[in-house]
Formats: sequence, structure tokens, C-alpha cells
Amino acid sequence: MGERRDPVEARDDGTMDLYEISQWEVRSRLDRFSVWLYGTAVAAVRLFVVGLAVLILVGQFALGGLGLVTDPVVGAFVVLSAVPAGLLAAYLWYADVTTSEPLELLVATFLLGVLFASFAGILNTELGPYVAGIGSGFGAVPIFGAFALFFLVVGPVEEAVKLLAVRLHAYRSPSFDAVIDGAVYGAVAGLGFATIENALYITRSIEGAAQMVGVVTAGSDIAAVRALAGPGHVIYSAFAGYYLGLAKFNRDHAGPLVVKGIIVAAAVHGTYNVSATVLVPGITELFAVGEFVAFLGFVVLYDGLFGYLLLRKLAKYNAAYRQVNHPNGGEAIQPDRTEFE
Repeated sequence: MGERRDPVEARDDGTMDLYEISQWEVRSRLDRFSVWLYGTAVAAVRLFVVGLAVLILVGQFALGGLGLVTDPVVGAFVVLSAVPAGLLAAYLWYADVTTSEPLELLVATFLLGVLFASFAGILNTELGPYVAGIGSGFGAVPIFGAFALFFLVVGPVEEAVKLLAVRLHAYRSPSFDAVIDGAVYGAVAGLGFATIENALYITRSIEGAAQMVGVVTAGSDIAAVRALAGPGHVIYSAFAGYYLGLAKFNRDHAGPLVVKGIIVAAAVHGTYNVSATVLVPGITELFAVGEFVAFLGFVVLYDGLFGYLLLRKLAKYNAAYRQVNHPNGGEAIQPDRTEFE
């Protein structure tokens, strides 16, 4: 559906001045003030959101939730736990056949993903127990409580805040000039989210380890588990980001497309959480294998499936891009590369 036009504008032959009749442009001082006031308000809201996230993150350090990250050993475990997710995000960047995204936008999106994870932490903590309690019939059927928690709170909340990390900055940039860019920035936001989430899990797991041997053992164990969980965040938010990209170039349907992206990402995310909670213990008992082995097998199969579906979706876009760039079988127009070349 094309952009709608007022009947006066549609029938005008170009000779009429339609300012504040059916068109508008900046002419008067009031017009300029209105533009300035709107821009200032939007910037203030964005600054407030980022500032609030920074305060929460600083509070987590001050209250001890992330204090151990500054320890070199703990910091190394955090970095190592993020490597698989980082490699996946890098591959999705590489798989984009359009112009490569600027390094500064990727870094900004990563940092916003780190910051906005705090919003998810607060919402999950505050809403989760109530939704899980109601969903379980106040304890009558605990498994239903887990479904309610993961599908109605954790999945939607975490995917929404990761998408917000893209929408707040990268989405507004001229460099976000293709639908597939949404998947790239979504993946990077997911990487930021996974990194800070890993840091929280790792620091909390080793707070009670007083000796260095205990720290290394506890840290290595949880880092290995979090390394397996990280790629999922990249995959889920890449799905949501792709639909955000569709929304940018389909303004008439932008709202439903964003909602669809969050629904898809939250459903995949929630299914992962429920399956990991229910299936992994069952696999451990049924096949008499260690819990880590069962978790590893589950993650490889689950993330492998949805990673494949994501790559297939991106491959369709890339194929269409190549086709329109050399419709007669000629040489494809090579995309411009940026700082990563």
C-alpha cells in the first residue's frame, strides 16, 4: 500500500500552495519551534532511558551483583563465555550482502544491549513470581507456572528490551538502509544482552568460592554453561530485528511487523527455556548421561535448528538482493565494506 494522499493534493496540478491545507513544511518561527521542541523531547526521552539503564548497571556494581567482574580471572571467564555468541553475531554480519554496518553503530548497539538487560532483570524479578503463581494455579500445577513465566514474561520482556536497543539508535541511522540490517543489529544487541547476563551468572556463582581453586572451578563450570546459552540470544533477537527491518521499510504495517517479530522471538525463546527446564533433566535420567552432556546435546540441536531457519531467511533476502543487482546474469554489484575489511 502506497502513502495516502489528501484528495486536494491528489488532484492538484502543482500550481496551488497547499501549506497547512494538505501539506506542511517548516516556514514560520512557530514551525521551527515546533520542530525543535519535538526533537528535544525525543532526545530527552532517549537520554532518560539510557541514563536510567546506566544507573541500574552502576547500582549492580555497587551492590555487589557485578563487583567480581573486575577480577581478571572472573573477567576472563565472562569474555570466554561470550565467544560462541560473538562468533555467531560476526557470521551474521558477514552473511549480509548489502553495505556493511559501521563499527560505531555496532558498538553502540552492543552497549545498549548490555545496558537494557537491566530492565529485563527488574521486570522478570517483579512480574515473574506473580505470573508463574497464577499460571500454576497458585502451585497446583507447577509446570503450567513455568510455561506462564517463560512465555508471558521472560521471552517477551527480554526480546522487547533487546529490540529497544536497536530501535533507540541504530534504527534511526541512515546506515540502517536494508531490511537485513535489522537482523545484524538485532544479533549484536543479543550479544550485548548475553554478555552481561553471563557476567551476572558467573559472578553470582563464584561469590562463595573463597579460594582461587574454588573460583576457577566454579567459574569454568558456569562459563561453559553460559557459553552454550549465549548463541540463543543472538538467534532470537536476530529474528526480531529482521522484522524490525521489515517495519522500517513497510511503514503502513510497521506496528504489526514489530509485534510479529517479538512474538516469533519470544516463542522460540520461551520454548527453549521450557525445554531446557523439562527435557534436559529427563534426558539426563533416561540416557544416564551427565547433566552438562544432556544440556550440550539439547542446545546443539535446538539452536542448530533455529539457527538454520534464521540463515535460510537471510539467504532468501541475499538471493533477492543479488538478483536485483544483476538480473541478466551479469556480475553482481559488490557491497561496500567498512572498518572490518
